[in-house]
Amino acid sequence: MYKCCFKRILDFLIVLSVLSIIWPILLVVAVWLHFANKGAGAFFYQQRPGKNGRIFKVIKYKTMTDERDEKGNLLPDADRLTKVGRFVRSTSLDELPQLINVLKGDMALIGPRPLLVQYLPLYDKEQARRHEVRPGITGWAQVNGRNAISWRRKFELDVWYVDHCSFLLDLKIVFMTIKKVFKREGISSDTSATMEFFEGNN
Repeated sequence: MYKCCFKRILDFLIVLSVLSIIWPILLVVAVWLHFANKGAGAFFYQQRPGKNGRIFKVIKYKTMTDERDEKGNLLPDADRLTKVGRFVRSTSLDELPQLINVLKGDMALIGPRPLLVQYLPLYDKEQARRHEVRPGITGWAQVNGRNAISWRRKFELDVWYVDHCSFLLDLKIVFMTIKKVFKREGISSDTSATMEFFEGNN
């Protein structure tokens, strides 16, 4: 019952209340990023798979420029990440626009992170179970390593959450997320400014 009905109603009411309070902060960050990104805009939209693999557009703050090399290819993430963008990412402010996705019902506050559409055919049967619930702004994998853990471990944690989802677990994840944000842990992997691409289980 919690997974289907109460969780959705609770998410909606919480997000509505939070947005009514923090909208000035969202506006200031958007203007700040607009200028820092050299005209590339303040928001980033990308298709992501949600519950049962249904595709939706996720909204995030844009923390990188669109700078390209002489061949027209985007520069590596580390080269495009601005100083402002690095701060916004390290404080997890870049995730706040996804509150709109929660209001729309695309996402939940707590759940497996929505990853790239191109990963869908790469999951094994067990890993694909992460899509049995709505994706979240934060989740069990995020508070247990985020980008500093392997893809395999991340998927194990996602599926564990699907099997153990409860109000008390979500409450625990909220408090653990707050702690992680203040400590700024797990923002990047050991070899990337964000996270390496998932290339399958082999």
